[in-house]
Amino acid sequence: MKRCDWAISNPLEREYHDEEWGVAVHDDRLLFELLILEGAQAGLSWATILQKRAGYVAAFDNFNAKKIARYSDTKKEKLLQDPAIVRNKLKVSAAVTNAKCFLAVQKEYGSFDSYIWSFVGGSPIQNRWKTVADVPVITPEAEAMSKDLKKRGFKFVGPTTCYAYMQAVGMVNDHLISCFRYSEVSQ
Repeated sequence: MKRCDWAISNPLEREYHDEEWGVAVHDDRLLFELLILEGAQAGLSWATILQKRAGYVAAFDNFNAKKIARYSDTKKEKLLQDPAIVRNKLKVSAAVTNAKCFLAVQKEYGSFDSYIWSFVGGSPIQNRWKTVADVPVITPEAEAMSKDLKKRGFKFVGPTTCYAYMQAVGMVNDHLISCFRYSEVSQ
């Protein structure tokens, strides 16, 4: 079975690729989870984040944005001692800040889903890449998303992170056309 090149060697990446990556997500809790995980990934490998994903779920109250938005300094310090997550002070603080911003967007738009999917007009962009070298790391949509998220106070949401997020939540189908998931995800 042919897969995207990045998902061949690591079993966690292969499972993530085969079951989640590129599938359109419209559940606000999962959209928030992936936003936090993509931010945590900055400067690290995605395999590292996948290895720590269960730790993040436990440490961050199953990505309950209302709970995370209320985290105290004491709770943040406790998180920085937890080896199950990436122990980076800026990234932990960003998760709390992003929870507050996420809730503000939900209140303004009725759901985070309505807001975030507006950057692609509500429907996934169906790309037709032949090689991994063809896949961009930044697009105009990701730049617009990054700019707007930053304006709203979100952290760790640069254009590269935003594009990875768009790929993760299915806003773009960046499976290679030779990948068995390409046609499954495009339906």
